[in-house]
Amino acid sequence: MSTIAAISTATANGGIGIIRMSGKDCFEVLNKIFKQKNSQEIEDIPGYSIKYGYIINLNTGEKLDEVLVSYFKSPKSYTTENMCEINSHGGIVIEQEILKQCLLAGAELAEPGEFTKRAFFNGRIDLSQAEGVIDLINSKTTKEAKASFQQLEGELSKKIKEIRSLQLDIMADIEASIDYPEYDEVEQITSQKLKKALSNIKEKLIKLEESYNSGKILKEGINTVIVGRPNAGKSSLLNAILNEDRAIVSSVEGTTRDTIEEFITIHGIPLKLIDTAGIRNAKDEVEEIGVKKALKLINEADLIIDIIDNSKELKKEDIEILEMLKQRKAIILLNKIDNGDNHLEKSKEIQETGKSIIKISTKTKQGIDELYKKILEMFKLNEIEIETGSMITNIRHKNQIHKAILAIEEAENVLEQEMPIDLISVPIKQSLEELSIITGENVTEDIISEIFSKFCLGK
Repeated sequence: MSTIAAISTATANGGIGIIRMSGKDCFEVLNKIFKQKNSQEIEDIPGYSIKYGYIINLNTGEKLDEVLVSYFKSPKSYTTENMCEINSHGGIVIEQEILKQCLLAGAELAEPGEFTKRAFFNGRIDLSQAEGVIDLINSKTTKEAKASFQQLEGELSKKIKEIRSLQLDIMADIEASIDYPEYDEVEQITSQKLKKALSNIKEKLIKLEESYNSGKILKEGINTVIVGRPNAGKSSLLNAILNEDRAIVSSVEGTTRDTIEEFITIHGIPLKLIDTAGIRNAKDEVEEIGVKKALKLINEADLIIDIIDNSKELKKEDIEILEMLKQRKAIILLNKIDNGDNHLEKSKEIQETGKSIIKISTKTKQGIDELYKKILEMFKLNEIEIETGSMITNIRHKNQIHKAILAIEEAENVLEQEMPIDLISVPIKQSLEELSIITGENVTEDIISEIFSKFCLGK
């Protein structure tokens, strides 16, 4: 394979920058542009060592930067190939210039995720571990980072391998019953054993699939939409939660015309807050677009926070919003209690929703902590603990596990109908194949390309 090169640090000025190269001829390319302070032949430089020197211009011999170069010799490297990392001063211009010299010396520009793709193709990691890398990079909270790191460490792979091993045991039992067809008791014992084994496998797969409910929250956060009629205090609530003036607050109704999105963290879980336009009969075309967008977001939300002005009587718009909440996860906030209390919680319209009601003041921040506690309770966030290998956060993995469950159920159905026992091998093989797609043992090039296209350059 060719030698590839890319800048691995972020495109910004910093203390250091790292230019990474990997490939069989990596060190030959490096030697053309790197002049060591105390020269040594590559054969004499041990892996996992660092050499000091200068990167030079290939054409003029001019020194470009003072650097440290880390050496990683095959197979003990990230890609299992010869690798080096040039640690330069962290200026964008100098990083680009060093990369340019690497390319002039014979390297090729790496594609996004190509270093990790080589690690996968060379057998150092499987596909689910590779996905753990990008998830770790994109983590928004410490809990998500921990779950991603466990996947990178191969905990999910171990779980899948354990389940596949149980399926292979079933295949062996089926072969035994086929090899000894003259013994009826063998098939009878095998049938009873298979029922128990299939039930055990299905239980493990279902537990893994259900862990996605928590994993999705951990990775994507709780999509939370703040709704209410104009001037109820939606933008003020967003500002109170963020502790900054993120949204414009005005006594003029209809100030918010579009959505404003921000992330906060509650108990290690990201909460995606979306402030929307006040819901009412729009006064102009722009406001109408904002109202329609708010209504669409209500249908897509994991949680709806309906904020109502508690210092006034319920209005038509309030009642219309309350109707929308009845079949959704929602919390009702009665705002502006610092301006007086009309005890709207006693109203028929609010009582009929059956939703939790919290009295707040966005001005004094009274009730904000109670709101957090209620969200923790509703989504059982205190119960989301990242146990080893027990949680999946990737929708691709969930879909494959679900397909594997369906195949196991088909095998159970074959047993229930007392069909020839060897017919069970077909759905069992299908289940094995579905799980192997998770780890990359049986996966198309299209899926591999799609996964690695999400990576950044240099990783």
